[in-house]
Amino acid sequence: MKYLVIDIGGSFIKYAIMTQIAGFLEKGKIPTPLDSIEKLIENIGEIYDKYKDEIQGIAISIPGIIDSERGYAYTGGSLTYNDDKEIVKLTQKRCPTKISIENDGKCAALAELWQGSLKDCDDGVVIVLGTGVGGGIIKDRKLHKGKHFSAGEFSFMLTNDNFEYTVDDLWGFKNSYKNLTKPFAKLKNITNNDFDGLAFFEFVNNGDKEAIKILDQYTKGLVKQIFNLQCILDPEKIAIGGGISEQDILMEYIQKNMKEHYNKYPFNSPPRAKIVRCKFRNDSNLIGALYNFLIPKEFNK
Repeated sequence: MKYLVIDIGGSFIKYAIMTQIAGFLEKGKIPTPLDSIEKLIENIGEIYDKYKDEIQGIAISIPGIIDSERGYAYTGGSLTYNDDKEIVKLTQKRCPTKISIENDGKCAALAELWQGSLKDCDDGVVIVLGTGVGGGIIKDRKLHKGKHFSAGEFSFMLTNDNFEYTVDDLWGFKNSYKNLTKPFAKLKNITNNDFDGLAFFEFVNNGDKEAIKILDQYTKGLVKQIFNLQCILDPEKIAIGGGISEQDILMEYIQKNMKEHYNKYPFNSPPRAKIVRCKFRNDSNLIGALYNFLIPKEFNK
């Protein structure tokens, strides 16, 4: 059997034709419309039209706070036109087939549970480092969503100790990959707007001291929140994802600063967090969306 799997991001709609065991038969992507849900649904419809005679349904990964049982988006993340929308019902008017949706960070967690770094775990956490900090929580081999479907919305967590906060004080900003690239670009007077995480890590891997210092501070902030999650959830593993997780030196600095944190902690600390890299990177949302489509809905509570 074949499935159309769609990952809706802030810049691109990635799609794939996949088998029931997450094999990729075809892949593609198109720009995400930024102005209306009508254009988004029409774009999905045009992809559907190409494959409608050979697929069993559509599995969608999408940003925002999502009630996947109802097919409803309470918020649309960066795609604010999806706020308070019956996504599945609206999409089915254009694409008359079975459709499932789930939050993109939660899809990443499901991918790791199904076939990735958490497949041998009952309890685990996935942290996705991107333009914000996404992720998901696995409890008793189930996706933990919370009463209001917002469990795992790590970007909203506060990093300061007062009430005079701005967006700069949210974890989604502090450990966005942009909090690596922007300070470094400013320091080096780099005016290229396309300076990205990959370019930043070229400096790191070439031994640039200023880049390494920024990376060190970035991972120290990340480690504090990992420690907090370990205290609250006590998972078996915490898996780090997102494009920059492919960088070995990022994982090395996370491990280094995690060890330093535990060594300096003045009390009997909770069990030490076991930090691993996610198996799936750019394909994680697609794989997790497919798993969400395939599993019985009562599996996720």
